[in-house]
Amino acid sequence: MLTKEIESWEGFAESLGAGEDRTLFIKMLTDCHNYAKAINAKGQPFPSESSIMPLLFSQHKIIEWLASKILEYKRPDKQTEW
Repeated sequence: MLTKEIESWEGFAESLGAGEDRTLFIKMLTDCHNYAKAINAKGQPFPSESSIMPLLFSQHKIIEWLASKILEYKRPDKQTEW
């Protein structure tokens, strides 16, 4: 069920072009496999909401950016005063 849902978003991914957005979107979808058991336990397909996916993707991009900034500040070669 999850694989079919992810495949249904291929057109959206392709419309993002070949850049960083597409790569990050595909990673976000691939990460859904971590929750496959819970998703498939629902027992019925979940609807694809075209208006929700761009919002989720936008939030995911922000989270990835924030995570990279945190790692940047945690690098031992970086001297940062708080």
